[in-house]
Amino acid sequence: MKIQRVSAAVLYVLLGVTAVVVARVDALLVWMYILLGGILLLTLAMMACKFALTWADSPRAALRPWLGAGLLAVVLLVSWLVGSDVPLDIPGYDGTENTPFWLKLADMFLYAMYALLGLAVVLIVAFAVWKWK
Repeated sequence: MKIQRVSAAVLYVLLGVTAVVVARVDALLVWMYILLGGILLLTLAMMACKFALTWADSPRAALRPWLGAGLLAVVLLVSWLVGSDVPLDIPGYDGTENTPFWLKLADMFLYAMYALLGLAVVLIVAFAVWKWK
C-alpha cells in the first residue's frame, strides 16, 4: 500500500510541474541545450584526463575510450552524408525549418539511431549466444 502512496505523490508532482512547464517551453529548450553542451564538454574533458593519467601505464588502454568516441563520430558523419537535403513539399506549411541543413540533420539522427539500435540488437543476440555456448 505504501508504494501506491509514493507513486501517487510522484504522479501529482509531475502533473504540477507539467502545468508550470507548458508556459516556459522556450526557456527550458535553451536550458536543455546549455546542459547538453556542458555535458559534452565535461565528457571530453574527463576522457582527456583519463587518457593523460593512463597513457604512461598502458597506451593501449588509454586509447580505448577514444576509439568508441571516434566510431560514434564516424557513424554520425556517414549518416550525415547519406541524408537527403531535398526540401519537402508540405501543403500549407510556411515554416523556416524546411531547409537542406535541417533536413540533413533530421536524417542524420534517424539513420544514426537506426544503425545504433541495429548494432545493439546484434550485440545482444551475439553475447547471448556466446554466453549460452
